[in-house]
Amino acid sequence: MIPLQDDNPSTIKPLVTIAFVAACVLVFLWQFSLGPVRGQQIIYALGVIPAVLLGQAELPPQLVLVPPAMTTLTSMFMHGGWMHLIGNMLYLWIFGDNVEDSMGHARFVVFYLLCGMAAVFAQALPEPGSTIPMVGASGAISGVLGAYLLLYPHARVLVAIPLGFILHTVRIPAGIVLVLWFGLQLLSNAMTPAGEGGVAFRAHIGGYIAGMILIFLYKQRRFRVHTPWGR
Repeated sequence: MIPLQDDNPSTIKPLVTIAFVAACVLVFLWQFSLGPVRGQQIIYALGVIPAVLLGQAELPPQLVLVPPAMTTLTSMFMHGGWMHLIGNMLYLWIFGDNVEDSMGHARFVVFYLLCGMAAVFAQALPEPGSTIPMVGASGAISGVLGAYLLLYPHARVLVAIPLGFILHTVRIPAGIVLVLWFGLQLLSNAMTPAGEGGVAFRAHIGGYIAGMILIFLYKQRRFRVHTPWGR
């Protein structure tokens, strides 16, 4: 299922969501402008490498641009390709405004970054010796999805379902969309061999769970938390 939009208007202009989308797009355009060789070097320099972050390895001096701890932040604004960027920004654009609405701008910034950092450690700690760089906003966005699930499980989401060469659209409760999404991450992680690169499913899982926990601390009192299966 590909989410296209929700029917859940926000009461404030989602300035932070817009800013995060703009920042990710601008950073990716900068990466793209560097060319394939330098672009790959930047991924190693500003992405999270678990072995470097956790002190088991060091980058060559010519690749060191920021301290290892800072890459938990810089990695959130980088992406590995156009589809990686577009997919992440689509989810952030659809679900981010309402979560920002529930917290306010400043709290949403902190919430988003904390979810992203939780996602980094969820991916890194099980394989502390990994030298595969991790980039992307998906860990932080997974936190947004976890929060949205508890805040707005009954909102309707327009999704596109590929049926052969045809995209069929249907409106489905957000609770179903986001529970299925999380289940897919769990299944994909279980089927991915240890040490193999590709999609950081553990980061998605960690960010999602962090979002479900942190929403209780960061939402404003007037917003209620629900269960996905009932009111």
